Amino acid sequence: MTRIAAIALLGFALGACDAPAEPGARFPAPDRPVSEIGSNQFSTEDQRDSRGEAQTVMDLAEIEPGMTVADIGAGNGYYTVRLAERVGEGGRVLAQDIDRDALSRLGQRIERQRLENVSIRLGETANPKLPDNSFDRIFMVHMYHEIESPYEFLWRMWPALDEGGQVVVVDIDRPTDQHGIDPLLLSCEFEAVGYELVAFKDAPELAGYYAQFKAAATRPAPGEIERCRGDRAAMDAGAQHPAKKEKA
Repeated sequence: MTRIAAIALLGFALGACDAPAEPGARFPAPDRPVSEIGSNQFSTEDQRDSRGEAQTVMDLAEIEPGMTVADIGAGNGYYTVRLAERVGEGGRVLAQDIDRDALSRLGQRIERQRLENVSIRLGETANPKLPDNSFDRIFMVHMYHEIESPYEFLWRMWPALDEGGQVVVVDIDRPTDQHGIDPLLLSCEFEAVGYELVAFKDAPELAGYYAQFKAAATRPAPGEIERCRGDRAAMDAGAQHPAKKEKA
């Protein structure tokens, strides 16, 4: 077996992967469009580095040597390889994607660059397939708007955070069918599933904004999740919450 194949098969051996849900559990569908999955190349890596993108995001996320980090929707590995360098030999990076071809190319890049602290894993559209209690940070960069079942995806991701762990989202403030998401709607959807917003920053150097969430004290059962209304008028009208919620 080649090293690439071993990386792909072994993934990240840090505990169970599937957050349990009661039999027949149903999650609400998003009340908004979902972007079609686009290219894994958001822009060239040189362009992104010229803006200091990865450095800015890793600084805001307080990535330190020894941390364990997941890169969701890793694609060609722009963040994966830079996170691997940042966390160092004592840290770990799990690169996850639902695109087998992208993971194959990334596996070759990992081997070529001899990144011994990186593993890769195939995810699912409604389940990131992350091991429980494992991550200090989970990165979701320019990909959240492409998730078909965001409430189920976030619900199943919640147990993967280690104590004090947080989720980092970088996205663009524009309609979800145009490869972006309003930050108020983003916050509403995260909070509906059991997260709390802890940091937000408009960041032109990131071609969008930066948001950071932590796990709340409890996570609602799937049937208790209140769907956020996705129209901007509803969000603008919400006084107590960044977007109105409704029972699915």
